Amino acid sequence: MMLRSLLFAPGDSEKKLTKATGSGSDAVILDLEDSVSEARKGDARKIVAEFLGGLERSDQVPTMIVRVNALDTNWTDEDLETVISARPDAILLPKARSGADVQDISNRISVLEAEAGLTAGSIKLHALMTETARGLLGAASFSGKSSRLEALAWGAEDLAVDVGASANRDENGVYTDVFRLARTLTLLAAADAGVEPIDTVYTDFRDFDGLDRECRAAVRDGFSGKMAIHPAQVDIINAAFTPPEADLERAKRILQLFADAGPGAGVLSLDGKMIDKPHLRQAERVLRQGGLDPDGI
Repeated sequence: MMLRSLLFAPGDSEKKLTKATGSGSDAVILDLEDSVSEARKGDARKIVAEFLGGLERSDQVPTMIVRVNALDTNWTDEDLETVISARPDAILLPKARSGADVQDISNRISVLEAEAGLTAGSIKLHALMTETARGLLGAASFSGKSSRLEALAWGAEDLAVDVGASANRDENGVYTDVFRLARTLTLLAAADAGVEPIDTVYTDFRDFDGLDRECRAAVRDGFSGKMAIHPAQVDIINAAFTPPEADLERAKRILQLFADAGPGAGVLSLDGKMIDKPHLRQAERVLRQGGLDPDGI
């Protein structure tokens, strides 16, 4: 399933978790990290575990992702030990410094899955890979480190703190060079790893036009979804990341063209233009983005 919108909700508020679950977002990120004070970490773990445990799972329920605390804190193991048995769909690792961190947390999850009697590898892994300079410089290391890895996301706020930047955008609202580099490397690292690239949050949740422009740019450049900080952002994100009907129909035609040509097909022609295997892969991606199964077309 493609995740267009991924809405953060503080893990220490059952009310906000419930509201986020009904927001229409494709995924809810139940947050144990930045939105929870140190004094509330223990309460947040229990609230998240109980919330997940009492949730009736179905196709109508968003994907449930728990953002744990970073590996350089003292809280990661407690987070995992408390929530894994409640069967989150995925764990989001913040401030991932390299592929070694992906391997590390994947191994920790494996142990806890086994102890909880869960199917090995059933809990997926997402990683925020540009929140530190080290993560940015280690972008190429994220590929091939864990079969759990499902998505790579980038963040601009923590990176600004790490590099000492006073702002991450210029006076025109455009990301400055370091942050454009972080965005680009996330796209490239995700493509190299064969996982989904997720765009960062848009912090001005009242600026719907700005959010829409940023979403459209993300779609253009290859991102498959975007994180959100407010329920009011969800509909705009979903609309931007849902392919228009014309794109879906063209993708279906490309799949049919290759199916008719047989398994040895190379370069084909559609509407007077040459298409080849990369066009086929892009068509499959468009269909998945639209909620369709390419294998069932």
